[in-house]
Amino acid sequence: MSDRPPDRSTVPTEGLHPDAARVDLVSTEALVALMSAEDARAVEAVRAEAAKIAAFVDALAERFVRGGRLVYVGAGTSGRLGVLDASECPPTFLVEPGRVVGVIAGGDGALRTSSETLEDVRDGANAALDALALTDLDTVVGITAGGTTPYPLGAIEHAHALGCLTALLTCADVPDGFLADHVLNPRTGPELVAGSTRLKAGTATKLVLNMISTALMVRLGKVHGGLMVDVSATNDKLRDRAARIVSTLTGLSRDDAFALLDGAGGRVKTAVVMHAMGASRSDAEAMLALHSGSLRGALGSEP
Repeated sequence: MSDRPPDRSTVPTEGLHPDAARVDLVSTEALVALMSAEDARAVEAVRAEAAKIAAFVDALAERFVRGGRLVYVGAGTSGRLGVLDASECPPTFLVEPGRVVGVIAGGDGALRTSSETLEDVRDGANAALDALALTDLDTVVGITAGGTTPYPLGAIEHAHALGCLTALLTCADVPDGFLADHVLNPRTGPELVAGSTRLKAGTATKLVLNMISTALMVRLGKVHGGLMVDVSATNDKLRDRAARIVSTLTGLSRDDAFALLDGAGGRVKTAVVMHAMGASRSDAEAMLALHSGSLRGALGSEP
């Protein structure tokens, strides 16, 4: 029995790019232009998957609103992108910690120091997933740019067996017979540096993750007219943003917006409802709770 690794020469992201034969000989300007053109192809590859991404978000939102969680699982660049997207949800959308989770082969240490050997363990994510006590309300997204990494593929299988909603995000071929409820497959093709999926495939992966989390939060009422009305005002930049949002939605001056925001406990939606309805903080919070956090609902302006 051979101890050699599987032959991945047929994996699209491992192929030789037709424009890369002299990539190390061209000018820096030509190189950057070529890379930019490749990034544009990544955008088009994601665009082609828009309907599938939307269908997945709708299925995810239906579970998330009932208390489910979104869990990204990956190794290397794919894992880091998943952790990045998960970590940005609480400050941007005031999502409770633990509702969007990133699991990476090697744990948090792998965010800075690579741990490539761990990605070859097919049941490597099982312990981390079991620690989350997954239920059928949870959603697990396995991320593998090349479509062959055992760590996220095994995670999807494990989550599927537990009754979770599952999705595979890959920029290459989908493994034959692989079971996932949703397959998101922006096919980006060979990289300018063969196999370096931190390039075009990484760009496509980040775009898809942006779409998943942002579209989910829009569906949950955390965005109002293009404004992040559930922003967590925890530093100067975010307090300034929160006050500007309140000013935009109420017409108040900057000073009055800050005063209203302070009276609302730093919560933009609470502040806007207090102003619009002449309500106390507790009454505004009750109105929002009655409408599942929807600002439009609390203001009586739902379509």
